[in-house]
Amino acid sequence: MPGPGAAASTGGAGGAAPEQSAPERPAPRLGRKRDHTRDAEILEAALDVLAETGYEAMTIDMVATRAKAGKATIYRRWDTKGHLVLDAVASLKDTALSPGRLPDTGSLRGDMIAMINPRWLGESEQRIKILSGLMSLLYRAPELAAAVDAAIVEPSAAAYRQLMARAVERGEIPASTDIDTLALIIPSMSAYRVMFMRGCADRTFHETLVDEVILPALGIRTSQSVTDRRPAV
Repeated sequence: MPGPGAAASTGGAGGAAPEQSAPERPAPRLGRKRDHTRDAEILEAALDVLAETGYEAMTIDMVATRAKAGKATIYRRWDTKGHLVLDAVASLKDTALSPGRLPDTGSLRGDMIAMINPRWLGESEQRIKILSGLMSLLYRAPELAAAVDAAIVEPSAAAYRQLMARAVERGEIPASTDIDTLALIIPSMSAYRVMFMRGCADRTFHETLVDEVILPALGIRTSQSVTDRRPAV
């Protein structure tokens, strides 16, 4: 006599319907993989636009046009203008001011003057313009302020700190020198000149700061003078 299990398995009249397996669902389609090959170009374009227009006036359309990229390409990578700017500022960390690439001429003045080359001047002024473009936002976005300090302010100050630390090791300046404060003078005065006086922080300006401000503050006398550096009229 067949048991209850046999009736269920035969599917006779009045019996339970045979068990059917659930239809297989197609594997979910993954979204299109993000292409990061153009990130560097987009970030550079964002920095250029930021330096020219400031954060408030800057738009993703402007960045897309400058980078010759579609808006969709940018929005797939950065969902807001703020996130794009944050990454753009962070990308500035790789600079010619890295410790291993600083000049080492054997004297503090020689090092400081050797650092004033066209590439450094151009990068420095561009960074100050970027900083100016972000001023309205810094107090409202602490994470951006930290990124700006790490990418724009600190590299320049760190370079001057290292040059002065070398001078201490050579015995050129006293070990008691307040290097941290003096290292901020040139970056601060350059920023003030570009941002508020709308001037140019050119080679003559930087040489004047070295010879007339930094070196005298350190007790180092130099035969150079501002008059010597002015071009003949």
